[in-house]
Amino acid sequence: MLKNEKTLLIKEKQQFPLTIKRLGINGEGVGYFKKQVVFVPGALPGEEVVVEVTKAHPKYAEAIVKKVRKRSEHRVKAPCIVYEQCGGCQLQHLEYSQQLKEKRDILIQAIERHTRFAIEELDIRPTIGMDNPWHYRNKSQFQVGFDHGKVIAGMYSIDSHRLINIPECIVQQPVTNKVTNVVKQILADFKVPIYNEKTRKGIVRTIVTRVGIQTGEVQVMLVTAKKELPRKEAIISEIKNRLPEVVSVMQNVNPKRTSIVLGDETVHLSGKEIVEERLEEFTYELSARAFFQLNPEQTVKLYNEVKKAAELTGKEKIVDAYCGVGTIGLWLADGAAEIRGMDIIPEGIEDAKKNAKKHGFENATYFTGKAEELMPKWVKEGWRPDVVVVDPPRTGCDPKFLETILKVKPKKFIYVSCNPSTLAKDLQVLSKKYQVEYLQPVDMFPQTAHVECVALMSRVEK
Repeated sequence: MLKNEKTLLIKEKQQFPLTIKRLGINGEGVGYFKKQVVFVPGALPGEEVVVEVTKAHPKYAEAIVKKVRKRSEHRVKAPCIVYEQCGGCQLQHLEYSQQLKEKRDILIQAIERHTRFAIEELDIRPTIGMDNPWHYRNKSQFQVGFDHGKVIAGMYSIDSHRLINIPECIVQQPVTNKVTNVVKQILADFKVPIYNEKTRKGIVRTIVTRVGIQTGEVQVMLVTAKKELPRKEAIISEIKNRLPEVVSVMQNVNPKRTSIVLGDETVHLSGKEIVEERLEEFTYELSARAFFQLNPEQTVKLYNEVKKAAELTGKEKIVDAYCGVGTIGLWLADGAAEIRGMDIIPEGIEDAKKNAKKHGFENATYFTGKAEELMPKWVKEGWRPDVVVVDPPRTGCDPKFLETILKVKPKKFIYVSCNPSTLAKDLQVLSKKYQVEYLQPVDMFPQTAHVECVALMSRVEK
């Protein structure tokens, strides 16, 4: 331990002045002291601050702002009253036009760190933002707790298990706030036991609210520690009386000691089992556990960017890898000769088949399985894709999938990413046979540090 301490250039509780150079991938300010990187939450690029070190590591340090000597001209007052305690947003104190510029820079940092590309030679476009970067989220998951005799609902404070009551979250659709508050009051009125994480006693853990923004349909799901829900009929009746917009009431049972919100069992309590959402001409049925983009307005922009990148003529064969319920593939289906989608989750594939049938696309077929196993098989059978579209999880593409792309060699590869770091690593692997045409960042989550990106790669002809 002592030996390790000697190697530390910066010590805990040490204070020093720092100039913030850029934003880190989690929205924190990044500066350098004694050639060592220092991460400072809440500090903005261009600011001169005095910081105090909270954690010292051999390669970096974490610090808090003690004093701001020079403020950023882009610093604004965060409008949310629990902004600094909640931690759900990281950038409310940065004016929105500058958020978009910093998100492009976060993408550039990832490419600098994880690739050998020459940044100045890449076409990295300005981030596509929102006209109104508030009230955009169509789903909330608020933990329920008890505080000074009152039922509260909200999120856990940063790095702690203190529940912050959030009566109005300003990045949520207003109706999800309203519904959560009313359900919270119903639970209080009927004295329903609220789950306590420490004692593991009580019943209701979480209120999940989802709205179809274009349809106005709302679904409420109560996540409980046990299947037995006291005063169940009275709760359902009261939700119907007080919240006519709620068309679906569900219960999810999660008895495990875990930070994962949902358990494996979902029970239908009242109304429909799904809510519907529309994106332009497409209608989607959303079951309680189905994944769907949280910002439908930006989802349309994101998918239109994919369509623009594909430049379809009606002759292309397309693979929609990691296809989920088929949303991206169907967005392209009217311009393609054939779409083949695959995913390892059978329920998602069943939903994709239903969605294709409902919208009359006979050129879209779906398979349960891995792209790295299915695509080589199709190539052997004489079917080779012209375009492959992928929208992987935050962990990026499976290495075997990337190997398959390099072997199958589609003309175009379109990568929809929610994590700049894994995007950069995967692009570097593909650069053996592909060149990056352009990168288009899209802001799906204003006020946070998240940045999505559509990357277009084309096969290098040799």
